[in-house]
Amino acid sequence: MIESMLAITPQELADWKKNGEPFQLIDIREQYEVDTCTIGGHHIPMGEVASRLAEIERSMPVIIHCKSGRRSEAVVAYLTRLGYTNVTSLEGGIIGWIDAIDPTLERY
Repeated sequence: MIESMLAITPQELADWKKNGEPFQLIDIREQYEVDTCTIGGHHIPMGEVASRLAEIERSMPVIIHCKSGRRSEAVVAYLTRLGYTNVTSLEGGIIGWIDAIDPTLERY
């Protein structure tokens, strides 16, 4: 469980994916950003998180990501204030993922 974890590194996420660890990945970027590149996951734009809480798992680790990690850190803080104990941010966002794991994805 990722309880109380502030961030997960791209390498840790890649390992979780490779090992089939159960988790929910949520992309909080805007649609045009998702259209540029994606690492999968459930798309909930940052501005819609408050109205779509029912879509965010409470029974497994949840990894929130954005472009660089700043927006996802804010969303993790918000969800933590609402009582979520299973949320964390992808360190460096999708740019961190591209740099560390998959440089074939388009940067924007």
